[in-house]
Amino acid sequence: MAWSTSQLAELAGTTLKAVRHYHKVGLLEEPERAVNGYKRYRVSHLVQLLRIRRLVDLGVPLADIAAMRDSAETTEQTLRALDAELAASIERQQQMREELATIMENRALAELPPGFDHVAEDLPDADRAILLAYSSFLTPSAMATLRELHAVPRSTPTTEFDSLPEDASDETRQRLAERFAPEIRRQQEEYPAMTDLETASRRGKGVAQSVVLQILVEYYNRAQLDVLRRIDAILNGG
Repeated sequence: MAWSTSQLAELAGTTLKAVRHYHKVGLLEEPERAVNGYKRYRVSHLVQLLRIRRLVDLGVPLADIAAMRDSAETTEQTLRALDAELAASIERQQQMREELATIMENRALAELPPGFDHVAEDLPDADRAILLAYSSFLTPSAMATLRELHAVPRSTPTTEFDSLPEDASDETRQRLAERFAPEIRRQQEEYPAMTDLETASRRGKGVAQSVVLQILVEYYNRAQLDVLRRIDAILNGG
């Protein structure tokens, strides 16, 4: 008793296309043919096909299956490498589940980069969006610095700047700039890398500048931008 290609595929729980592909890449031996030209598969082919399917279902690439047939050492190395990949994948998925659980408890965390859960409740919506934008180009080290900066309670000048109305008076803007400037100077002295976009960016200085420029335009009103200009003038002795 011999089987046709479609019968073999059905027995192995796969498709006719898959069987033909395994023949094409040399994984499955070609069977003898009957006088009418039809292939005649036997149990040996079924066993080969089931072994292939078993490894494919475990995630072994077809190219590695071919190499595994010829060497026990290669088989061991391939399976150990696959096991390591699966272990890393499981760890990543577990971390994702933990993050999802945290986000389900506090939906605001979905609007922040990872690691900023300690400030989720205190940040204005604009600041959350800005932090997400920063995460698109800042290096891991720079993002760690931002987390450190946000780990301390928000200062009075910071909260006043966040809520500064667009029609704030010139006197209000100047007073806020003078109060805010020492804080900005201290941050620049403690974290000098944050003042150098070329160093802090993992996507190049040009990309970093374009994101920062868009942040300024979209998330700060005219009064806030004016305060930033005044702070820059104070810090640079203008």
